[in-house]
Amino acid sequence: MEHNDSSKRLNQYMASCGICSRREADRYIESGRVQVNGLPAQTGMRIGLQDHVAVDGKEITPEKEKVVLAYYKPAGVVCTEKDAHAEKTIIEALDYPIRVTYAGRLDQDSDGLMIMTNDGELINEMMRSANLHEKEYEVQVDHPITQAFLEQMAKGVWLEELQRTTRPCQLTKTGKDTFRIILTQGLNRQIRRMCQAGGYDVCRLTRIRIMNVSLGQLQSGQYRQITGQELQTLYADCNGNRGGTGIHGKR
Repeated sequence: MEHNDSSKRLNQYMASCGICSRREADRYIESGRVQVNGLPAQTGMRIGLQDHVAVDGKEITPEKEKVVLAYYKPAGVVCTEKDAHAEKTIIEALDYPIRVTYAGRLDQDSDGLMIMTNDGELINEMMRSANLHEKEYEVQVDHPITQAFLEQMAKGVWLEELQRTTRPCQLTKTGKDTFRIILTQGLNRQIRRMCQAGGYDVCRLTRIRIMNVSLGQLQSGQYRQITGQELQTLYADCNGNRGGTGIHGKR
């Protein structure tokens, strides 16, 4: 195992193969799912050009062509690579010919926009909570919305189960029981928990935008490749360019 200028950290290598983000790669390694040259991998190790890396016994190699997709995840589809108990995983539902994975999750009961890619570095940047990337959702709740509820949601909500207060966010009422919300964080089942704290249950939750990428005309189960200026803007924003590319002129 040569440690020269061409070597890289194992989690970085796995990300370049489109398997997952660097953070998730470390979890794979810690759980014993990764082998290097036939031996169990160790967190933090570096690999060289001659090394062979396998995940779950299958050798992986870097993707030469980067693919970035906008996918409309249907409700009922689970955001996971493998799950024996899931009726359908997102990888099975998308059924794309090149291996891609997801940048951020949507819970099983929610539908809407997912960004799917084989670029692990892009996933890594999109998943950094400190970057404050915007995600926009349309929400329907079980009874009429009050102004007090909207104001409390916007200020931030204490979530007892997570022992966290949510970041301030933007809300717009769109109907008697519907609203749009823009978040810059991604806590587990965050919107559902926020609504429950205010005395509401979510009837439907649809993500319509991630950063500069919108759901647009996609129908449930459909996908499109992100290209051109839209793709350039996505990469620029992930690399720290906040030059007024979002719908609010900021990220």
